[in-house]
Amino acid sequence: MTYVLGLTGSIGMGKSTTARLFASEGVPVWDADATVRMLYAKGGPAAREVARLYPQAMHKGAVSREKLRSLIEANPDVLDRLQEVVHPLVAQDRAAFLSVTTSPVVLLDIPLLFETGADAVCDGVVVVTAPVDEQRRRVLDRGEMTEADLDLILSRQMPDAEKRVRADWVIKTTSLDAARQSVKDILQQIKGRPTDA
Repeated sequence: MTYVLGLTGSIGMGKSTTARLFASEGVPVWDADATVRMLYAKGGPAAREVARLYPQAMHKGAVSREKLRSLIEANPDVLDRLQEVVHPLVAQDRAAFLSVTTSPVVLLDIPLLFETGADAVCDGVVVVTAPVDEQRRRVLDRGEMTEADLDLILSRQMPDAEKRVRADWVIKTTSLDAARQSVKDILQQIKGRPTDA
């Protein structure tokens, strides 16, 4: 039976890097962000719906993340409406991934794991964390968003402290080597569990 491991963490906490560490250990990874990009691409199911709701967010048949961000900044309710459209489509894609897997462990990389209730499909949850000043530095160094953008995103995410309390495992991402070792330790613990657990 496949063990479904959820991976989450607030923006800038090192989630994508940690997902790659699991992948390097041979764990198949389903990536919610990559799925959303596919859904927003030209001809994607979400692109058609966004074009109907917010035609000004489109560029050459695809959803423009930049234009979408401007819309959300002007009216945060846009985000709620988008989530109503996108989350069911994302859940469908995730279910399709899980239905065909034969691996003993799979990883679901989901930024809003707890917020969307996706932890209900997981056997265990890993939360990645880093100090707040490190988190802000990482995000702002990407040059893709302002401090205001970051604050808006953080206001929509469950606080890091609450995520850590709800996690089965917490990985600190301040050191890549330590994070890699944590990934190996978690996989060892999962493999050592009784199969009927």
